[in-house]
Amino acid sequence: MLGAVDAHAQFIARPSGRLVHVVAAGEGPPVVHLHGTNTSSLSHLMLLGRTRSTRSYLVDRPGRGLSDPDSFRWEEFREFSVGFVGDVLDALELDAAYLVGASGGGIWATWYALAHPERVRGLVMLGSVPTLPGGRVPLPLRLVATPGVGDLMTRAVKPGRRMLLKMMASVGEAETIVQHPDLLDSLVAGARDPIAAEANVAELRALITANGFRTGMRLSSEDLRGLAVPTLLIWGDRDPVVPLVRARTVAAEIPNARLEVLPAGHVPQLGHPDRVAALIEDFVLAT
Repeated sequence: MLGAVDAHAQFIARPSGRLVHVVAAGEGPPVVHLHGTNTSSLSHLMLLGRTRSTRSYLVDRPGRGLSDPDSFRWEEFREFSVGFVGDVLDALELDAAYLVGASGGGIWATWYALAHPERVRGLVMLGSVPTLPGGRVPLPLRLVATPGVGDLMTRAVKPGRRMLLKMMASVGEAETIVQHPDLLDSLVAGARDPIAAEANVAELRALITANGFRTGMRLSSEDLRGLAVPTLLIWGDRDPVVPLVRARTVAAEIPNARLEVLPAGHVPQLGHPDRVAALIEDFVLAT
């Protein structure tokens, strides 16, 4: 997949010595992409050739793609996430950058923007950020995150194309993911990778209990009102994780925010790569 695009792949080192895999392309203001859970930087790869006026960095989060895994206690997950993003910016020698966060990566990007607004030129929520007010946990993820039940599921269900299609259907993207067969294959490979699977489960269990998102992991209205960076929300009108009606409320609470709505589910770039790329590029060049 990387061979099909004009991009440069590299490994950068965190202070711990753990390596982070980054795919970079383009020239211009720096834009760091953080992918969602159960995927890798490849889920943003279709945007690279369409955002040539920015310098895009697609980052594999710990344990996903080709990045080294890491461990954390769930109570320290927010601190861990913020630290990881800071390590990446430092290793890339970026004093500040735009952050594009998708789903779980959007949680990390938003937490970092709240903690270090001086290093974030702008924030893009690409698809809903699950821990926003009104966020829902899709049933398959809630089951995986439940100790005991999730362990039985991972032993009993062999990851494959059918399972991944069901998961994509649960977030409104069953028809669009099949337009990206290589990406679908990478999702299947990632689901079968024990390191990636362990990283995904650890993240879900840090965020979720059997009753939904942990209270301490949710973004509050106070957080949104304190978000001090320009923010672009790119939402699917059929996003089941944070419905559009709640997205409008979220956008109204963030001081400097704009909401763009596309006919999509939870992963707008799958069906609308040209439009998503244009929105990101226009946002970066205008702020």
